Amino acid sequence: MNELSRRKFLQTTALGAVAVRPMPLSGLNKGSAASSPRLPRELWIASFCQHMMSNPGPDEMMEKALAEIDSIAYYEPDIICLPETFLYSNMKQDRPALSAEAERMETEVIPRFAEYAVKYKCYMICPVYTVREGYYFNSAVVIDREGKTMGEYHKIHPTEGEITRGLVSGSLDPPVFKTDKGIIGIQICFDINWQDGWEALRKKGAEIIFWPSAFGGGQQVNTKAWQNKCCTVSSTKYGISKICDADGTEVAVTGHWSEHWAIGPLNLEKAFLHTWPYVRSFPEIEKKYGRKIRIRNHHEEEWSIIESLSPEIHVADILKEFDLLTHEQHIASAESVQKAHRPF
Repeated sequence: MNELSRRKFLQTTALGAVAVRPMPLSGLNKGSAASSPRLPRELWIASFCQHMMSNPGPDEMMEKALAEIDSIAYYEPDIICLPETFLYSNMKQDRPALSAEAERMETEVIPRFAEYAVKYKCYMICPVYTVREGYYFNSAVVIDREGKTMGEYHKIHPTEGEITRGLVSGSLDPPVFKTDKGIIGIQICFDINWQDGWEALRKKGAEIIFWPSAFGGGQQVNTKAWQNKCCTVSSTKYGISKICDADGTEVAVTGHWSEHWAIGPLNLEKAFLHTWPYVRSFPEIEKKYGRKIRIRNHHEEEWSIIESLSPEIHVADILKEFDLLTHEQHIASAESVQKAHRPF
């Protein structure tokens, strides 16, 4: 090959390499999310982080939060989650009385964020103070795509400081919320130190548990995902916010180069399995479905996740066809047999 031909060859191959290089998430252009096909149960999540964001008062913080939502609207998120009592983060003025805060949330704040839920056709998780029958709660209000309030979650485990201030503990029977693509639940900040609320939500079918919080939580957020076999999403006042898949893998996380938003997709058409003995069926499943499914094995933990990558394939049908149990079903079956064969 002469030097001219060699130079032309190198230029051609270099251009080809550039042409197929994938665009990073942070480089998506306006409108690109809409042009990308989504799976039927794929949810795009946007989780806010207020790290280093101060404000003179709650009105200014509300405007900052709404402006931030405007800035990421081109992702067309299905659910936007805000941090715990986010309006009062790093506030420079004195906090108003709890009664005034709670009343204002219902008359001014929730309606404003409901407008944005309608504007961007998304669900909104809005953590605020609420009052019910004279009791004050640290809550998260869930708003649907039409701007209607679906319900509230009240923090089960408030801190001693919150209780001294006048807040009370929420019910040990937390609600779940049925979106058009899956079931979600909520825990708030200090709740991460107890397992009761997380377990209750999973028993009710929650597939994503959102965790608005004051602090970042670190690996506790990832742990809650694999511990409860469901996706987790944190939204924090300081530290980092993150989106985790059911095995604890971080799908998106805030940090130095993306300070205020963790944004990414979660596909809920999946099942979390105990690898053995179901791994014996995996070759046959992969042979039949090929690229339409994905099986991920965590070899040391003996966990596996079967995920559908096709609108035509439902994981529940695969489980039934190959007589597979989810991890929770497998453990429940084992416990039943253990109980029957426990002499004392």
